[in-house]
Amino acid sequence: MTRAISLHHVSKAYTRGIRVVEGLSLDITPGEFLVLLGPSGCGKSTVLRMIAGLEEITEGELLLDGEYANDLSPSEREMAMVFQNFALYPNMTTRGNIGFPLRIESPGDDPGPRVDATARMLGIEDLLDRYPRQLSGGERQRVAMGRAIVREPSAFLMDEPLSNLDAKLRNHLRAEISTLTRKLGVTTVYVTHDQAEAMSLGDRVAVMRGGVLQQVGTPRSVYALPRNVFVAAFIGTPRINLLRGMVRAPLGGAMSISLGRQYMRLPEPLSLDHQMLRVQQGREVIVGLRSEAVRIARPAAARPGEVPITGLVEHLEFQGHEVLVHFNTGSQPAVVPDLEAPYPTRTVRRRRREGSVLNRIRERAGALRAGPVVVLDHPHGVEPGLPAPVVEESRLPGDLVVRTTPDFELRQGMQVPLLVDLAHLFVFDQHGDRVSPAPDRRPDLNE
Repeated sequence: MTRAISLHHVSKAYTRGIRVVEGLSLDITPGEFLVLLGPSGCGKSTVLRMIAGLEEITEGELLLDGEYANDLSPSEREMAMVFQNFALYPNMTTRGNIGFPLRIESPGDDPGPRVDATARMLGIEDLLDRYPRQLSGGERQRVAMGRAIVREPSAFLMDEPLSNLDAKLRNHLRAEISTLTRKLGVTTVYVTHDQAEAMSLGDRVAVMRGGVLQQVGTPRSVYALPRNVFVAAFIGTPRINLLRGMVRAPLGGAMSISLGRQYMRLPEPLSLDHQMLRVQQGREVIVGLRSEAVRIARPAAARPGEVPITGLVEHLEFQGHEVLVHFNTGSQPAVVPDLEAPYPTRTVRRRRREGSVLNRIRERAGALRAGPVVVLDHPHGVEPGLPAPVVEESRLPGDLVVRTTPDFELRQGMQVPLLVDLAHLFVFDQHGDRVSPAPDRRPDLNE
């Protein structure tokens, strides 16, 4: 039997009222594979442990199949957890490790048939008589998964199970986990900080920051319409280009977005999404451009919906099938300061505990909204004009990464004409919330 899991306004606080999860509400349907994604220390593992019953819920409700479950013990929840460090018993063989939960639940029954069936499913039947020290990292993780599968649980809870493995093995086991969980049809909650894992595994992805749920949706919808600048920056490889800009909408003139020495003129009549920018007139904004939203201009004319800028080649990354070109456009990159914030050290945690209530409120406010995520500390006095070449004396590190094919002959220092596809333009306000496309727009996955 698979299980529906619902979290209603769930919070977790430790001593002195320090909250690591704040008001999280999430519904997981039976058989769904949901990924909790976020940087280290954002509270995603704490959420998993509250679902498992290993952490008490400070506020809010956990419902399992619609029934209140806050007070159920871990064994009563009938869930199986797979940990990052495998957690195998060193004095037991593979057979003993996989069969251990069955011997605890039903001491008089023979676990052999179910252990053998599970081992065949995972392709480790030849390893049943080996001890953990005789196994590779990938084999140990398969044994840990086997110990969870053999119980026939109502839900799998996986806490970064692949993070200790090398990249090649991680990719291989990722595909195995996806195939296996869908074959079993068991509800799965998977915690990771690796957005590639999240995008390839999850039916839906829930992005967390600072203990607060930022956005939940299918991998495609989260990528196509990030709710705020933090989600936009955390999802996608290479990372989205985030540039400081300013909206210009003079009376009787065309609306444009200035980017340092250059600007992008928005075509008339304005689209519904671009009309949302009128309220940002004269304000600094964050412009988001994924690497595929900009292309190198060929001799042919620009396509409808594209606007020109120029860039100076700073660096080339050859990937074989493609090239990532780092351009300097004269723009100022926007900053998402805690995008990769590590888990706080003991000293940092002590200082936080000793900090004022006001400071803790400020920290939480940063996660409850998208910001404060952007540092906008330079004046913009640029009037719209023709795209200007970048002056080499004022060169900055590459601010725009563009994905292109290897057939372009580019070299460092070359001035290159670029075309920006406005259909894939993101604009965020100073707090990091998305302004364009319109916040209430639903993603058209057929576009």
